[in-house]
Amino acid sequence: MAYSRVVAACAERKELWQDPDFPATQTSVFYHQTPPFTFSWRRPKDLVQNPVFIREDSPHFDIVHGKLGDRWFGSCLGCLHLTKGLFYRVVPADQDFDAESGYCGVFRFRVWWCGEWREVLVDDRLPTVNGKLVFVHSQSLSQFWPALLEKAYAKLHGSYEALKYGTSLDGLSDFTGGIAESVSLRADPTTCGRLLAKLLDLTSLVTAVVTSSHSSKTPSEKLASGIVFGINYRIYCIEKVESYSGEQVTLVRIRTPLGTTAEYLGAWGRGSPEWDTVPPREKERLNLKYMADGEFWMAYSDFVRTFSHLEVIHLDGETSRDEPSLRHKTPWISRVYQGAWQRGVTAGGCRNNPDTFHINPQLHLILSDMEEVVISLNQHSVMEPKVVGFTAYPLSKNGLDSISKAFFKKHKSLVNSQYTNSRQVCERVQLEQGGYILLPTTFEPGQESAFTLRVFSSKPLKLKLVDTPSALVQPAVVKARDSVDAKSLQQYEAVFLQVADEHRTVNAFELHELLEACLPNDYIKSCASLDICRQVILALDSSSTGRLRFSDFKDLMVSLKFWQNAFKTHTKERTGILKAERLRDALEDVGFQLSTEVVSTLVLRYMRKDGTLRFGDYVSAILHLSVAFNIFEKRDPLQNGSVKFTLGEWLKNALMC
Repeated sequence: MAYSRVVAACAERKELWQDPDFPATQTSVFYHQTPPFTFSWRRPKDLVQNPVFIREDSPHFDIVHGKLGDRWFGSCLGCLHLTKGLFYRVVPADQDFDAESGYCGVFRFRVWWCGEWREVLVDDRLPTVNGKLVFVHSQSLSQFWPALLEKAYAKLHGSYEALKYGTSLDGLSDFTGGIAESVSLRADPTTCGRLLAKLLDLTSLVTAVVTSSHSSKTPSEKLASGIVFGINYRIYCIEKVESYSGEQVTLVRIRTPLGTTAEYLGAWGRGSPEWDTVPPREKERLNLKYMADGEFWMAYSDFVRTFSHLEVIHLDGETSRDEPSLRHKTPWISRVYQGAWQRGVTAGGCRNNPDTFHINPQLHLILSDMEEVVISLNQHSVMEPKVVGFTAYPLSKNGLDSISKAFFKKHKSLVNSQYTNSRQVCERVQLEQGGYILLPTTFEPGQESAFTLRVFSSKPLKLKLVDTPSALVQPAVVKARDSVDAKSLQQYEAVFLQVADEHRTVNAFELHELLEACLPNDYIKSCASLDICRQVILALDSSSTGRLRFSDFKDLMVSLKFWQNAFKTHTKERTGILKAERLRDALEDVGFQLSTEVVSTLVLRYMRKDGTLRFGDYVSAILHLSVAFNIFEKRDPLQNGSVKFTLGEWLKNALMC
């Protein structure tokens, strides 16, 4: 529901909005656990006398995390609050609690969700216990954007409880529209230093955090240096400072969203004696006098000992344009593909499934130069996440011509991401100039989800889906050859004439009776239903009378044998049962080259509940395609690749397929 329509409707009815999609009930808070108390839902005007949405004069970020345990969420809000350009995109400032300005109990936020910016509307009823907010809120009590943004985020997740299982990487990505990457600082401090310098030159938000495995402190405590556990500290730059003695020290400029409430107490912090060894000109160069609230310097050696990880959000040129602190940086170049894993079509599973791995979406990545790229796969299954990841293969000089099912069995992969049920999987990879095939997959075959895959590079790159254009390689209906097939087919003539009319032709009902008598077993007879007989008439009737001659019937019997052999090739494990994942290959064997879009439609039409097809389903698909290709080719004699229909012609031909 659009924000403007909600506001207009509330103004007309003179009432405050109540969100029907996220009601003020216990289930909106906890869907799995039963809380020890009952929540009362109150609007801000019921809690304080003069509520405000955003307090512009607030000296620092004053979030209280509340009782949910989602400390990571508060940390994300702190980072967002430090990047004002990005903040106001997520939290539109033209909202307040003033009735004269149009207040009607609805607030809107924008969140990057499932590959797009989504506007989320919430009413301002908030869960309270004993008249007090129990989840994220502002310490000043009168400022309500943090509590309302948390409600909007909980709405996307289905409940407040679901936020307990979130991560700061997901939150930072959702509030900025970037891709999130975690880098261990302890792995190799020298390499991390070079990477950090590179990232600070690009349109990336670089933060540092102390994680639980890096400290014995509980989440509510600070480290001895004053660094707060679990908070994302923004990194702005690395500088070398020279002392009076000529000694050079590498420093990192850092800012905490907690402002002056969390001062850094270590070496090179505010007012520390180390600054007495530095000449005034160096202090002036580092702008020491005019540091912002919560900003401080730290020696790089102390930095890598104190923090455990970098949590970095990479933003492309368009997304980063709103943030002043990134405008002078080199923008990331990004390429995006949004797709889906569909059972029986593109859900082939990981490399452990060699028979179906090749049906996964295949993306052709082309790099103009040797480059370190960041690849991010984001699944859209938030409530029931799948285990996902991706694999990449280098292309030979033959390029895409060499790609087939056999290619993936013969060649070793170059890139293998971790497989996890996280919403996002991210890998940093050094690649040579050239082409690569990138396959995003679920771990198990047959699992469905939409996804967004993004590749970020500082140099030009291309990313496009590899797909097969639909084409008829050879007619699927085989003509009976008199010299070869005459003897075997002659046995059917007497039965044919018994059910035929005086013109020696049969209609769909008579064909149904005929096939029941002629086909050898139940496996083949699955293609003898009345519906398929009607399709046979439409496909093989050249006289437009709705009847078949014996010559047409002979073509059908020869074609059925041809189709049966192709079907058997792909049903070796279980006779008569074709896995939907193999339908595309089975149809290719009888002459149809089909795009993923067409295969998707066929699978939706024919796949059974267990993910398989029977021979009758396969025959029906062949007949549908034969009629469709025949209609198109008749209307496109010059092979332009497009045809025109009147509505009447379209309806007639569509009903024939």
